[in-house]
Amino acid sequence: MSDGAGEHWFAGIDVGGTGIRIALARGGWPAALTAVRTAELDAPARITAAGHDAEALLAAVLPALRGLLDAAGAPGATAVAVGATGMALLGRDLAARLPGPLARETGARSLALASDAVTAHIGALGTRHGVVVAGGTGLVAVGSHPEDGWRRADGWGQLLGDCGGGAWIGRAGLEAALRQHDGRAGGSALLLALATEEFGPVAGLPAALQPRADRAALLAGFAPAVGRAAAEGDPVAVLLLDRAAEEIAASGTAAAAGLPSPHLCLTGGLFRLPGLADAVRRHVAAYLPDARWTAPDGPPLLGALRLAATLPSPPWPPSPPLLDVLAVGG
Repeated sequence: MSDGAGEHWFAGIDVGGTGIRIALARGGWPAALTAVRTAELDAPARITAAGHDAEALLAAVLPALRGLLDAAGAPGATAVAVGATGMALLGRDLAARLPGPLARETGARSLALASDAVTAHIGALGTRHGVVVAGGTGLVAVGSHPEDGWRRADGWGQLLGDCGGGAWIGRAGLEAALRQHDGRAGGSALLLALATEEFGPVAGLPAALQPRADRAALLAGFAPAVGRAAAEGDPVAVLLLDRAAEEIAASGTAAAAGLPSPHLCLTGGLFRLPGLADAVRRHVAAYLPDARWTAPDGPPLLGALRLAATLPSPPWPPSPPLLDVLAVGG
């Protein structure tokens, strides 16, 4: 569907561990996207036994998307691209239930469902081959290879992986706080004080965190406190962030396997932690001395917009469940 001026609108949706971001734009890519309108929702991804809760996501996204379309004077969008955290492992419900409602709300004829690691890659590097490490609540590295397509490393979720990500750092910081509380080795008085400031008496942490469906986001919320402690010279926090950097470097190196002089890019709020990006680069240098560090063009939301603007035939290889392209309109 196009607007009254005959210009096509595209919608990109970025579903992260701590919130949802939506963008609407017209134009195309690689030509400039224009008239970009955005909305940000404080609605963390909700995970059920079936994976992502599509009903909860649609309840949050559809009104916000309709609001953007109305504000732009656009009757609909030609295509929609969704990049969601955990799509590759937990996206069955989304793949089954998102297409129909999104198509009905927007009039879209094409829909792309992708891992947020893929939209992070597209937002950061466009069509360039290389590796993007996306760090937020979780952690995943995705490489784009000329012959092999997409190659993912980590992104296994809070319980089994996401090593070096925000929840991993926050959990390790709280563990150090509890060690200090108990008098065990490896504790940090500063992290105990910061944990108490944020959560109250630490004896209540298990009851406060265990039942929460959003506990990964809550754990990640403590990562900035770990960064603050490290910046103040706390030796436990400094060591913890260095361990995180080593894990992140290992994932980036694995995703880059076989790529000569790869572009490497770090993207996501995780790398705002003081010194973390520099530590990752230092560790990567030991494995990939010829890596070409590249500043990201933009965030995963830009990647979702770029992907939507190229549908139904994107220049990136479809590879379900990392990237699936569907025809949804009449």
